[in-house]
Amino acid sequence: MSPNELDDLFTQTVSRLSEPDSLHGLFHEHNDGDPLPSAPALTEIVDLCRAILFPGFYGKSTLNSKTLPYHIGVSLDRLNHLLTQQVLAGLCFQNTEKVPVCQLAEKAQTITTEFIKRLPELRSILATDVEAAYNGDPAAESYSEIISCYPVIKAISSHRIAHELLLLGVPLIPRIISEMAHSETGIDIHPGAQIGHHFTIDHGTGVVIGATCIIGNNVKLYQGVTLGAKSFPLDNNGNPIKGIARHPILEDNVIVYSNASVLGRITIGRGTTIGGNVWVTESTKPGEQIIQKRD
Repeated sequence: MSPNELDDLFTQTVSRLSEPDSLHGLFHEHNDGDPLPSAPALTEIVDLCRAILFPGFYGKSTLNSKTLPYHIGVSLDRLNHLLTQQVLAGLCFQNTEKVPVCQLAEKAQTITTEFIKRLPELRSILATDVEAAYNGDPAAESYSEIISCYPVIKAISSHRIAHELLLLGVPLIPRIISEMAHSETGIDIHPGAQIGHHFTIDHGTGVVIGATCIIGNNVKLYQGVTLGAKSFPLDNNGNPIKGIARHPILEDNVIVYSNASVLGRITIGRGTTIGGNVWVTESTKPGEQIIQKRD
């Protein structure tokens, strides 16, 4: 192909790729001056939160009781700056009503301040998750091993961070954080899922927890478990109906073993045990055992 022919090809391709009809829903037009979501910034935010929630295990490891307040103070200051910018980026990214950026910036700071207020409670519930992981694995030798090594702690800490931001009305950013944890651990938890205390996942790879799941206290999952939805109901135009509860409810003290699929808006009763490789689409009574039938 000659240089002139190549130039013509580029010109034609640029023209076709710039056609408005081909860009419907696929083009985000940036407003100059608006901050953009940043994966490196969000990675640092998660790292800062983990360092604050689990000091000495994440972030700076050379801590003692005398330097701890200084460490937390410096980390909080950095977290406040970064998170305010990223919350603002999320608000700007979905600013369809064209709210002035100065108003969004005030909202972003208010959200960040409220999130920081919630960090002590976040640590308290994560402490129960560490306890559940330790008690649920005979191979675990200490809480330190759980926090340092087990993917569930990284996954559930990211989830609880993302979930709080979602509750505070932050768009986009919680989902990015959850997908970063998914890439890091192989555990996919939508930030909308509600999860009680003393939650753990053994091994974890391949676990999927949908957006409208409600999980009670003292629930344990194993690798490959799916808490998902069945096929979506459609509206009169044949489009999936969004915003409906479509994922399971797991009551307290439920155990779901590896590669089981629990699908639809069903309730798994308190104390139920679901065996491995089982397909569950109906609610269970409290204390039931759901296992594969033998021939």
